[in-house]
Amino acid sequence: MNSSPPLARRDFLGRACVAGAALASGALTPTTPAAEAAKPRFQYIAFSKPFQTLSPDDTADVVAEVGFDGIECPVRPKGQIEPERAAEELPRLAAALKQRGKEITMITTAIKSVSEPHTETVLRAAAKSGIKRYRLGFWKYDAKRPIPAQLAEIGAQLRDLAALNQELGLQAGFQNHSGRDYVGAPIWDVWTMIKDFDPRHLGVCFDIGHATLEGGMSWPIESRLMQPHFSVVYVKDFRWEKAEKGWRAVWVPLGEGMVDKTFFTWLKTTPYTGPISQHHEYDHGQGKPMIARMRKDLQVLKEWMQA
Repeated sequence: MNSSPPLARRDFLGRACVAGAALASGALTPTTPAAEAAKPRFQYIAFSKPFQTLSPDDTADVVAEVGFDGIECPVRPKGQIEPERAAEELPRLAAALKQRGKEITMITTAIKSVSEPHTETVLRAAAKSGIKRYRLGFWKYDAKRPIPAQLAEIGAQLRDLAALNQELGLQAGFQNHSGRDYVGAPIWDVWTMIKDFDPRHLGVCFDIGHATLEGGMSWPIESRLMQPHFSVVYVKDFRWEKAEKGWRAVWVPLGEGMVDKTFFTWLKTTPYTGPISQHHEYDHGQGKPMIARMRKDLQVLKEWMQA
């Protein structure tokens, strides 16, 4: 889990050398445990929306069978966990996953302000369960109002949330989406709102699928702009198809669409060490077919990360 600012390369190498020396000498202390020293750089997790109707034990079985390290759990209306039941149900799901060596790495919420009815209920339940990351809800532009005024209003909401996150030790992420009225589709609008916040408290859930869909060939610039603010990286793939009413974006398995695998080559050159969450928006079926498709997506992702 990486809720602290990205390490400079020099600091990273220095800490790595210290950890290596400790391992070589066998002088491991409580602050340099072997498990931490050997911890993989990235966690591969899944957005559990496709199987959110399963019980905690069945959810954990699916995660283990596919091979994910954990999940991004929807804690929102009509999600895996309803917001008002977060305090009761998050610990149960976390316990089921822990039995299989997995975890709830982050939660997805509908939260957009501190004043909403279940904001503190959900966030305090997450913090109590040891969950450090969450995704914010979505905002949409009002076409009848000036854009700058709307960004100022949303920015004020984010400022209040960042203060609460600091109090609770949480990190929120604003997902860049796609669509003509989504705040965050152009990506630059998100940057203008979050650039001055401490990324330990409020960052971005960077979605390379949506960034490619909206930005076409400009995703490298947008990735570089947002990288210091990454709280999690989202992975999905799409392609354009011609339909009767014009072109439309169709979600497809990873590697069958337009997302460029060199994004992941670049990602490895950055200081980012947080989770990589796979989203499965295409028709993946249920049960064994779903597990097989998710396992294939995960295999493709790991191959790209290892290339």
